Amino acid sequence: MPELPEVETVRRGLQPVLEGARLVKVEARRPDLRFPLPERFSERLAGKTITALGRRAKYLTMHVDDGPVLICHLGMSGSFRVENPETSDIPGVFHHERSKSSAHDHVVFDVVSPSSVRSRITFNDPRRFGFMLFAEGAPDAHPMLAGLGVEPTGNALDSSLLASLLKGRRAPLKAALLDQRLIAGLGNIYVSEALWRAGLSPLREAGTLAGSGKKAREQSERLAQAIRSVIADAIAAGGSSLRDYVQADGSLGYFQHSFAVYDREGEPCPKPGCGGHIDRIVQSGRSTFYCRTCQR
Repeated sequence: MPELPEVETVRRGLQPVLEGARLVKVEARRPDLRFPLPERFSERLAGKTITALGRRAKYLTMHVDDGPVLICHLGMSGSFRVENPETSDIPGVFHHERSKSSAHDHVVFDVVSPSSVRSRITFNDPRRFGFMLFAEGAPDAHPMLAGLGVEPTGNALDSSLLASLLKGRRAPLKAALLDQRLIAGLGNIYVSEALWRAGLSPLREAGTLAGSGKKAREQSERLAQAIRSVIADAIAAGGSSLRDYVQADGSLGYFQHSFAVYDREGEPCPKPGCGGHIDRIVQSGRSTFYCRTCQR
């Protein structure tokens, strides 16, 4: 499933095309994705101007004038394709095969920019785990977004906040970091990478980082910095290209070339002077990759 950096990359790819554009036509080619599309879906969007394209955790939010906010989730295989209707080319360089079948093109947005440039934005989702829903009021009050934790971007997630979130939690550290009620948008890949950068074991009790001693404070600071930096680095690299993820322009991300531990079972740990190797374990049904030697 695309994680926060992938979704942010999609948002940045769509933003220049969509913000300020008018939705000339919205075509729903099926009545549902993961969930049924909202009633009067096309009718309530057509003719509206897109005022902002946002992101909350792994969700995209499309704000329109005098209308509902559209909440989008990519699911396992969803992607947006940006095309000029006068050509059949899709911008971007493809390094892996992706779905090109029109049978998986489920929602089509025809837009025109303030400078009268026409574009077509197509949502393609072979597995149909993605969804589109309306928020009638503030998006953060919608059931899908309500209760989400702090974003792992910017400086809001510092050592003090992280320690307060983890205080008293006896769950393994990795499980706590994947709890979307604490930190919104962190997924399996980037938690593994952040824990390696911070030198912390995914198996240790989460609450050990919330102690009052100097060591706990140093560990929470290292982890907060690692989380922010790994997310920032992944966004700058365009995300990862695991499985079916593609950017808005059809190209694939490159952060997977920088993975230190994820999907590198048996390989030497890249940390200078470590001498260990990468192990794979299963936690709550998900693969965890880490170095037993330098992550404590």
